[in-house]
Amino acid sequence: MERESTAAAPLSGRKAQAARNDELIREAARAVFTADPGAPISAVAEHAGVGISALYRRYRSKEALLRHLADEGMDRYLAEVERALADDGDPWEAFAGFMRRCLDIGAGSLTLRLAGDFEVTEEMSSKGRALHEATERLLERTKRAGALRPGIAVGDVSVILEHLHAIRLGDDARTNRLQHRYLALMLDGLHLAGAAELPGPPPGWQELRGRYDD
Repeated sequence: MERESTAAAPLSGRKAQAARNDELIREAARAVFTADPGAPISAVAEHAGVGISALYRRYRSKEALLRHLADEGMDRYLAEVERALADDGDPWEAFAGFMRRCLDIGAGSLTLRLAGDFEVTEEMSSKGRALHEATERLLERTKRAGALRPGIAVGDVSVILEHLHAIRLGDDARTNRLQHRYLALMLDGLHLAGAAELPGPPPGWQELRGRYDD
């Protein structure tokens, strides 16, 4: 008896083109709105090289597209923090690798940059709490290993990544090198387990969540 194949059937020509267009639109939207959250949706279509009608067939409004991008960014971040938690090697290297990967994929950057530009669904709020709790577990594990300075919280990680993603100098390659240069400096500061207490409390969940209600 022949074993049934579990491989997905290839998409038909029209469906394959639609899938390619959708990927082009999402890539273009990430680039356009990272540079300027106030850019018109027509700028996304132009950057993607597709007609505005093709864009509207997938996303009925700019807000719908922004919400999709933010939700997608949360999924990418969650995948990275879960990958770090599953790493049973050196806790510091797992944390540092998590930070480097988040920087490379832009995890969280667009979600924060677009805060207040779309209505947050209950599903997104629930996912945000899951992200917060997972990151908290990663930080606590790193602290227990004596590898992370005391007082560092989830809000610190969010703000650090936000500042690093804001670095934009030269072309994409130069920008990436500079972002990693300053991440290396920040990681050195985070790795000081015996460091002095930091001034003031870190941003909490309600402070970070409140940015989406502005």
